[in-house]
Amino acid sequence: MRNLGTTLIAATLATLVAPALPAAATTSAAGYIVMLSDDAAVSTVVDDHARRHGVEVTHRYQHALNGYAARMSATAAARLAADPRVLLVQRDGIATTTAQTMPTGVDRVDAELSATAKINGADERVDVDVAVIDTGVDLDHPDLNVHAAGAKNCSTGRSADDGNGHGTHVAGTIGALDNATGVVGVAPGARIWPVRVLNNNGSGSWSDIICGVDFVTANADRIEVANMSLGGSGADSTCGTNRDALHEAICRSVNAGVTYVVAAGNSASDAESFVPATYAEVITVSALADFDGRPGALGSATCRDDVDDTFADFSNHGADVDLIAPGVCINSTWKGGGYNTISGTSMASPHAAGGAALYKATNPSATPGTVRSALRSAGTSDWDTATDPDGSAEPLLNVAKL
Repeated sequence: MRNLGTTLIAATLATLVAPALPAAATTSAAGYIVMLSDDAAVSTVVDDHARRHGVEVTHRYQHALNGYAARMSATAAARLAADPRVLLVQRDGIATTTAQTMPTGVDRVDAELSATAKINGADERVDVDVAVIDTGVDLDHPDLNVHAAGAKNCSTGRSADDGNGHGTHVAGTIGALDNATGVVGVAPGARIWPVRVLNNNGSGSWSDIICGVDFVTANADRIEVANMSLGGSGADSTCGTNRDALHEAICRSVNAGVTYVVAAGNSASDAESFVPATYAEVITVSALADFDGRPGALGSATCRDDVDDTFADFSNHGADVDLIAPGVCINSTWKGGGYNTISGTSMASPHAAGGAALYKATNPSATPGTVRSALRSAGTSDWDTATDPDGSAEPLLNVAKL
């Protein structure tokens, strides 16, 4: 089994709004995301743009956004930006997984004490649906309750099956079965919706990711929680200003009732420079180094050098972070029906997604904002808070009473 190094690759969300476009546009094709006004008919506009400007459409959005993604020249992009039906023309970018090596943490967040989780080896399943927006999920992993009918592939490959392992690892931390074999998740047996937006190398375009958010939004009446252990460079904006297509998509998805939990990132920097971590509408999670599943800072380092019960040295930090959760040396499910141990904020985020799933299972009408408040209120300060680089320690996830 392989280990993954830190792979958060910067992808700038450069917005293109008329007339702020290069005067000397090139003719080489590149990827763009086009947001349309809410009253514009996507099919009609796409056909018009394809005929008049030669755009090659790759995705159509009709739920989280009204618009599409396409390959086109910079000249065509400039012309589209002047179309009154167009709100935003944005250059596509790249996002990747935020994993380093691989971790567990269920014990540290006290999931075994949760009456909703019911961790007792009897394979009782939490009645909740969670989307894993990632590299896909091993569709037939014996330790996961995969909702195969709810699988969506927005990336390469022929299905939402995981060719990388990262998404399957995330899924296991959220909801691996409590069946006395393998590992157990924070919300055992939660129905996992695999949404593949990253390829086998763990990377994908913003347009692919929006495709995934669009799918989740279309199924917001069934999906309670979505985890995004991925990210790239970017900045926050205000919903409704149409300056960032991914943010607009997530805002609308959150307004539809889906709680989004995301990784803070692995650059040991302020999360304000990374998306979706900086968005106010999501629950952003940093990583804790924990080696023994217990407080007290007595655990010995295992898969990587770090100090027990401290802020992980790779984790992003800052005011945008809502929670901290175990993210070092976490053991979970892996592609091919296997298991693996890795580290990263990618591993911390699904612990909190599992916590959100537990809360939604017993509070189905709770809004995403209420879920965030509940998780923060249930959190503890039972870790070495002085190690938080920003000096304002976030609560440590604890699901014992959820």
